[in-house]
Amino acid sequence: MKKEKSTFGWIFTFAGQKRSGYIASVILAVIGAAFQILPFFVMARVIGKLLAGNKDLAGYLIDCAVMAAFWLLRVLFHSLSTAQSHKATFAVLGNIRKQGLAKLAKMPLGDVQSRGSGELKNILVERVDSIEPTLAHVIPEMSSNAVVVLATFIYLLVLDWRMALVSLITFPIGMVFFMLMMAGYNKNYARTVAATNTLNDTAVEYIGGIEVIKVFGKAKSSYEKFVAAAKECAQSYIDWMNKSNFFFTFAMNIMPATLLSVLPIGGLLLKNGTLMPEKFVLIVILSMGLITPIIGCMKFIDDLAKVGTVIGQVTDILTASELSRPETDTQMPRDSTIELHNVHFGYGETEVLHGVNLTFRDGTVNALVGPSGSGKSTIAKLIAAFWDVGSGKITVGGADIRSISSEHYNKLIAYVSQDNFLFDNTVRENIRMGKPAATDAEVERAARDCGCYDFIMGLENGFDTVVGSGGGHLSGGEKQRISIARAMLKNAPIVIFDEATAYTDPENEAIIQESVARLVRGKTLIVIAHRLSTIVDADQIVVVNDGHIEAAGTQAELLQTCPLYETLWNAHIASRDSAEGGADRA
Repeated sequence: MKKEKSTFGWIFTFAGQKRSGYIASVILAVIGAAFQILPFFVMARVIGKLLAGNKDLAGYLIDCAVMAAFWLLRVLFHSLSTAQSHKATFAVLGNIRKQGLAKLAKMPLGDVQSRGSGELKNILVERVDSIEPTLAHVIPEMSSNAVVVLATFIYLLVLDWRMALVSLITFPIGMVFFMLMMAGYNKNYARTVAATNTLNDTAVEYIGGIEVIKVFGKAKSSYEKFVAAAKECAQSYIDWMNKSNFFFTFAMNIMPATLLSVLPIGGLLLKNGTLMPEKFVLIVILSMGLITPIIGCMKFIDDLAKVGTVIGQVTDILTASELSRPETDTQMPRDSTIELHNVHFGYGETEVLHGVNLTFRDGTVNALVGPSGSGKSTIAKLIAAFWDVGSGKITVGGADIRSISSEHYNKLIAYVSQDNFLFDNTVRENIRMGKPAATDAEVERAARDCGCYDFIMGLENGFDTVVGSGGGHLSGGEKQRISIARAMLKNAPIVIFDEATAYTDPENEAIIQESVARLVRGKTLIVIAHRLSTIVDADQIVVVNDGHIEAAGTQAELLQTCPLYETLWNAHIASRDSAEGGADRA
């Protein structure tokens, strides 16, 4: 996609096969506008007959019936026009959301997370929804209004070119006030957009962190932050409206007041005998409806600017960089050996991995250890293709992962993190996501093998228990165990555990460790763990420090050759002994 498209270029792209609905809407709107103009011609004939003293009541009734018929036809074609534009608009909104969500799945995870869930939700839900009235009405109404104005002005020129020009005198005067009202539009609108995004992010943060807020007594300060964001959002609109109201009032009252110029000047021309009475009466009637359609078009200017802003926000998402992956594989991995070749990577301008070279052999158990912030999780997430490397490359079975299609590569990796997400669905369906075609028996077997079958059966509805939004009805440990069962059901040849047992109690952790050891036999396993006692039997332990590989080897080798690992191990043992001593005293 090319971001250089105009707003309406994007809209017609989003409309897809429904774009013909907009074309049909314009045609129907123009026909409806014609029926809106025709009654004035009949009215002119009626005025002429009245001034001539014609007393044919039946003829007048026929004229009235004809005008009524024209009006009904105008309403009919206007309704048909808006129906077509609404169908096209709903296709536009639907396609924007579908393409937006599809794009998020292709973007690097870090880019998605940097935008904030509140901002993305606000753009793809509320802001996209807010442009529906404009898109559904702007095309038929602007088309019909433009035709009405043009036809009316041409008719006024035919009647008397002088009075046609006179009828426009109030328009430029009103436009001066309108332009004053629009001064600073971009700055004011940008403030409202920024304030709304801040409010959405603050609301999501406040609701999502309500448990922490209550536990640590931060309810007052957090609520004050939310209130401040809400006040700024409201104030941004209030300040804008206060600046605009004065000029808006003058603009909207002066522009349509055509009689201020038509009546006195027309009266003079009538007195001088250069304007016929029947024409004067008709000009007065036509001039009263000349500016209103123009104002109708102008009212969409602000709405169109908002549409442009929203489409701009949407296209910022749709044109964002994606993970570089082919549609089909250009290289095929020969096995599950993972190699990092001089990998550099950073978040923004800050590099966190500095030329990492590393190998995880096929079918081995590997552990990444090191101080917090050293780059362990970054390495794991690069292997899982949550981001692309800055430079260097990562290969699986000798194939650069950028040469493997996303669909294929996703089947090679099972990733379990400490912050696991469950969908608002049943336990069974959350586990089944690891293998959508799995039978109920396979789902239950995976749960049993991972040691979580018993606790699931203890839930209110067993495997059919709905876990709530984000798994909110379950404890942290329960969510982790279900996530592990989901990963095991996937049966991928490469398994990554990023502190996957962080929220699990020691008793269940032992069960999980035993289950995982059995289930990942023959697979390439990468474990990130702070509890070093859980990875003492790993085939390879990699010590990561400040974005560099400090050392790699077995437990015994590292204790002899790596001072940093020895320090980490001694700290772990001291912490464990202290915890066990405290438990014994309790």
